[in-house]
Parts: sequence; structure tokens; C-alpha cells
Amino acid sequence: QVQLVESGGGLVQAGGSLRLSCAASGRTSNAMGWFRQAPGKEREFVAGISGSGGTIHYADSVKGRFTISRDNAKNTMYLQMNSLKPEDTAVYCCAAARRYSTSADPYEYAYWGQGTQVTVSS
Repeated sequence: QVQLVESGGGLVQAGGSLRLSCAASGRTSNAMGWFRQAPGKEREFVAGISGSGGTIHYADSVKGRFTISRDNAKNTMYLQMNSLKPEDTAVYCCAAARRYSTSADPYEYAYWGQGTQVTVSS
């Protein structure tokens, strides 16, 4: 059983930055990812990272602006978000996958955090 806790969300102006953290209660060597869900919209894949951190994938909407990373010694994953836009406003959740390689499919993820709110004002 892995428990995930996100932190680092908040309110920021457009063009600003935030860094999200996802702390895992136990060690996970599998892939991890970030998803987001805005009001009235479906959950959306944001970024994924393999167990070793060697393979990374991003949604097209965040490429070049967001950076995912992980520190396996600290059982923590990060999402650095730069050049934020109002359309990035959502609840951001981290998740741990059932597999070692990355996936954009939420059904590949077995464990989920509660989420942290990110609000970008224009």
C-alpha cells in the first residue's frame, strides 16, 4: 500500500511559477505521474516519469513549461510549473502506477493522492 500526499499548490498570477511535491509513504519503484482536473472537465494526464526517472512524457499542453522529476531516495516526485496560464487552473493529483514504464492512462495507476488546488489568475 502506498499513500501519496501532494503539496505546493496555491494562487499565482499568469506567467508565474509553482512547484508541486508528491510524497510517498512507502518506496515505489514504479512509474509515477501527475494528472489534473478542472471544474466540468475530464481528468487530464499532465506528465509521467518512469521508475528510474530515465523516461519522461508530457502532455502537449504543458511541454516546455512543466518539468517532472523524482528523488527516489526521498520517495518524492515533483512538478515544476513555469509560465503558468489561466487554463492550467485545476486540482492536480499525483499517482503511482502498476508498471515501471510511464503511461498517460489513468487506469494504469493504482494509488492516488487527494490533490492540491492550483489557481492561475489572469
